[in-house]
This record gives sequence, C-alpha cells and structure tokens, in this order.
Amino acid sequence: MKKTMKKHSFTSQLASVAVVFGIALTFASCAKEDVAQNPTGTEDDNNKNLTTFVAGDETKTRTSMDYNNGNFYWEAGDYIYVKDDNGVLQKSTNAPTSKVASFKYEVPGTFNASSSYKVYYLGKNSNGNSVSISTAQSQTTPDNTEHFGTAGDYGTATATGTLGGKSFSFELEHQPTYLVFQPYTSNTILQGCYLTKVEVTSDNDIAETYTVNPTTGALDASAVTDGKQIVLTTSGSSNPDGFPLTTSTASRTTNGAYMVIKPGTHTLKVRYWVKDVATNIEGTITKTLSSTTYASNTYYDIKLQLDLKNYDGKQYYMWDAQQNYWAGHEWNSANPWQPVANWTSNANYAKSNTDSRWYNEAFTYGVNTSATHTSCKDLPNLNEMSWYAQYGDPRWDGDELWTTFGHLYKGGMWFKKKSVLQAEGHYNGNMGIDGNDWRSAAWGGSWHVSQTLPSAADAGNYFYLPALGNYSLFGQLENFGTNGYYWSSSASAADRVFAGYLFFDSNSVTVKSTNRNRGIIVSVFE
Repeated sequence: MKKTMKKHSFTSQLASVAVVFGIALTFASCAKEDVAQNPTGTEDDNNKNLTTFVAGDETKTRTSMDYNNGNFYWEAGDYIYVKDDNGVLQKSTNAPTSKVASFKYEVPGTFNASSSYKVYYLGKNSNGNSVSISTAQSQTTPDNTEHFGTAGDYGTATATGTLGGKSFSFELEHQPTYLVFQPYTSNTILQGCYLTKVEVTSDNDIAETYTVNPTTGALDASAVTDGKQIVLTTSGSSNPDGFPLTTSTASRTTNGAYMVIKPGTHTLKVRYWVKDVATNIEGTITKTLSSTTYASNTYYDIKLQLDLKNYDGKQYYMWDAQQNYWAGHEWNSANPWQPVANWTSNANYAKSNTDSRWYNEAFTYGVNTSATHTSCKDLPNLNEMSWYAQYGDPRWDGDELWTTFGHLYKGGMWFKKKSVLQAEGHYNGNMGIDGNDWRSAAWGGSWHVSQTLPSAADAGNYFYLPALGNYSLFGQLENFGTNGYYWSSSASAADRVFAGYLFFDSNSVTVKSTNRNRGIIVSVFE
C-alpha cells in the first residue's frame, strides 16, 4: 500500500525553518460515501475493446489531497496514460466527472502480453507524454488542493492483473513535493490584510518538465525556463482579495495555501505578498528557510509567523542630539507635533542649543570629530559607510513591507551584512574605500544600485533598511517611502554645521554630508 508522508515545520523564526520530524500516514479505508465511479455502465460493443484499469477502492490512489489523513482523491478530468504491448502510450477514454475515491478507467490498445503495465498520471495540462510543475500556480480557496492537477502534480504506478486479462489494478504513487503554507500574525495591522500570493525562490530548480521515456518508461526530467521560482496566486473570483490573515496561530482552514514543487535539497526564500485593501498597499514579507531535503510524495507544513519590522517614529534625530526630533510630542503622544504624512510640517522643531533635541555642535576643522551621545556614537562612521555603499551590493526592493505611524508602508534597500563584508575583505573603519580617512576631509561618493533582489542562496547575507525619509530644516517630512537617510557617527571635518550620512533612492546610494539640524534616522547597521 502506498503512503503519503507528512512533514511538520513549526518554527517561526526567520531563516530557521527546517523539517523536524515526519509521520507516515497510512491510508484509511474509504468512507461509505467514497464509492467507486464507473460512468461506462454495462459493457457494450465499444468498451469490449477497452481494458479496465482500476484505481482506488481500498488503495486511496487519488490526485487531490486530504490534509487530515494524507489521502488523495481523483478529481473531474483526471485521465491516466498506460503503455500498451506495442509501446504506445494510451490515454484513457474516460475520466471522473466529480471528486471520487476510486475509479475504473477504460483504456484502448492491446494489453495481452504481460500481467503488469506502467501507468502514468500526467496532470490536467499534459500533452500526452509529459508534465510540467508550473512556475505559475493558482489556488482559489483556502485549504484546497483541487489545483494540483493543473499545477504539475504527477504520479506513476505499476498496474497488475492476469496475463491476457481485461482488468488491472494499480496504486498511484505521487512524485512531487507539496508545501503547505499556513501564515499567521499577531500584528493588528496585518490582521486586516490579505495574502494575495506566495512567491518561492530556490537556489536550484523547483519547477520541472518530465517526459515519458519511450524506451525505459521512466519520467526524464528537463529544466524549465525560470525553474528556480514558483508563484502561487491566492486571489481569484471566489476570494478577490486573497486569503485572510486574521489568526494569531496557524490555521490551515483560514489561509492554507498549497504549492507543488520538485523534490530535492533546496534553500527556499519565501515572499508572502500581503495587501491592505483599505489603503491598497501591497507588498512582501520575506522569510528564508534553511536548506532542507524535500522528499517526493511528501508534504511539508510551513507555519511561519508574519512579523513586520516596526519603526516607532522616535528614531529621527538631529545629528548626535540627546533627544529625538519630536521628543515628548511624537505622533502617538497626548500632544503630537510630529508630521506623519509626506510634505506636511510642524514648526515646533528645535531651534537652538538650549533644546536637548538640538544637534552636537562639536567641530575642529580637518580633524575627525565623532559622535558622543547615545543617539549616534555607535553608528557606522563615514569610512564604514563607504564600504557598505561600494561593496555592500545595494539592491533596491520596492515591495518589502514595514510599519510605522500605525500603518503599512513599503520600499527600501538590501545591503550585505558587516560580517559578510569583513569575510570578503571589504571593510575598514579607519579608512574609506579609496585609502583616505573620510572622517577628516570632505570625502564622498555615489553608486548605482541593483534592481535584482538577493537570491535564495544569498538572502541570509543581507540586511534591510527602509525608506523612512527625513525631516527637513523646517520640520517637514520629506521623501517618506521613497528615500532613505541614515546618520553616521562622523561630523564633517570641513563644515561645522554638517555631518556625514548615507542616502539612497531606487537608483543610487550616496555617502556625503548634510546639515546637522535635519531629522534623520539613527540605526546601527548589521
């Protein structure tokens, strides 16, 4: 009796999902309502020339999956192919018209020379001798696997019977791997959003085309175009907004999404596409799964908590100030001054050094002056920022989501982590990329950025900075969601009112100096 395996992955930490144990699910006996379907009725002159291949009965060999017990069902339009005595791959003349537990297939051709024959299930979109695990899959309702047949599910079996007989039976063994995504969240902002698609990228092919070898009868694999990525769409006519993200624990019935992939050892990067229907903002939450060997005829639970990095709005400072730009009057305080919409302003910003929100005025011409207050003293200096810009392989991501001011936003830049730059020999805090000390002169530079996201294999080498904009010299929020501004720990050595910072937009990264009294983000780089 064939078995379908189930693997559980319950961890919710980024870059740490692994299969932790497997449970063999023995197929139970068919329920009374799971009766065999035989639309051909009584035998007539036409079907006398057909051979019967019985799928199912007590063997539970089906093509859509019941998660609870591992059983598969035959779905409407599921045909089989059988290689006859002449080596011809014959397609069954009939197929189920509804979901059934078992089915009697009628197959043309000659089946007299052997007591066993090779049976193939090639999905619903087969050309008759091949099947492809699709790079574009679609599931219209949660916790439903009826799309397996069009997504690229396939299986093989050996049908056995009596030599020269007219009836053979078989147990289909499914060959792909099945991922079962069950995202959940405690974030109240996300709980009003919907899952519109799941995008999985691998370090190797997870989509594939399999062709029946006419000589050996084996299913030979050949890579498909863009086989390293599969996108499962979860929005459709029955769920136009997608699957809800309303639960704080994994709930397959709420948003269970099933993907068919090629078996093998893969490192997977999963991008959950989430949409806030109220604001129409749609973006991604990225998780990287550790390298795992995914077995055929097996399904794996991917239960991940969807966390968004939240920026509380209190990280805008004048350079090395003792308190943040809107201290005591942040956006969520009892008496807020802080603008939270682009191009809006408030005049209650610090205007002199009698205000603890004012910048550090320390300066000596031509000499390195470093931050001394908590806000900026631990930030990268100008030399270090030059290494991030030049060798950090900056990659713009206009879709990665984050929250601040109580709402959902997107847009930012991926950079290689400090540990990666050090390992590659591209990091030195005592000098810039050109061999000069950028802290003691008016050095700077600008670099183009990539529009390609980090690969699944490299994703763990990068960290993300959101495009949080800045507050201008006059308390106005500018370029929020499109540009990133990040203070360094270095004052300018050429101008007493300037300090070094890193700036980026979707096209470039720049390291230079600007006015110390601007409200710019302070963030320790990874």
